[in-house]
Amino acid sequence: MTSSNTSGSTVHPYTREMAMVHRVFRRESRLLAELVQGVSPGDSARCLILAEHWRLYAEGLHTHHAGEDELLWPVLLPRLHLAAEQVWAMQAQHRALDEGIAAVHRLMDRWQPDARPEVRDELAEALRQHHLQLCSHFDEEEREVMPLVALHVTEQQWHAVGERGLAETPRNRLMIALGAILEDSPADERREFLARLPLPARLLWKLLGQRQYRREIQRVRGGYAAG
Repeated sequence: MTSSNTSGSTVHPYTREMAMVHRVFRRESRLLAELVQGVSPGDSARCLILAEHWRLYAEGLHTHHAGEDELLWPVLLPRLHLAAEQVWAMQAQHRALDEGIAAVHRLMDRWQPDARPEVRDELAEALRQHHLQLCSHFDEEEREVMPLVALHVTEQQWHAVGERGLAETPRNRLMIALGAILEDSPADERREFLARLPLPARLLWKLLGQRQYRREIQRVRGGYAAG
């Protein structure tokens, strides 16, 4: 994550990036529930694709939250007084989300071998509950905590959180991660985000990344039209 926003002589983090990343997890958690619900009984091949997608999603969410817990909140908390309770709430919500994710993992492991419809229905409901819980968490974080980050966290500290996430993303998934961020972004947001990337990354996205992302979307979603 980088920033070039300024206020006087102070450089503030580009916290809009957080909402863009959150948008990916909002969309994919919703789609996972809908895609799982649409799998025909016994379609173990489709089951395997969605189970893999879920695991990549869950790993990405874990990396995102670990970056906040280990790099962002420890920097922010000493600068807060009464508002510290908002950060403590984020930490507690991360733990609660972990419990729901563990429940989905267990159901996914039960469903994957033979795609039984009764397990599918239970899994889809667990995914819907995860989506609702996650969106509530993101809403609160964006509303209550990101303004505090913008005031109290330096550009360098903010950048370190993004660098950690980038370092933990497999190299063969970097363009897919970029495509996921750009997919639902308004045109002005896309332009601004891409402008912040190094030139080689922008060229790679244009020459190869867009096609790679389209292939991934087709593999995971097939002909499904999201509601």
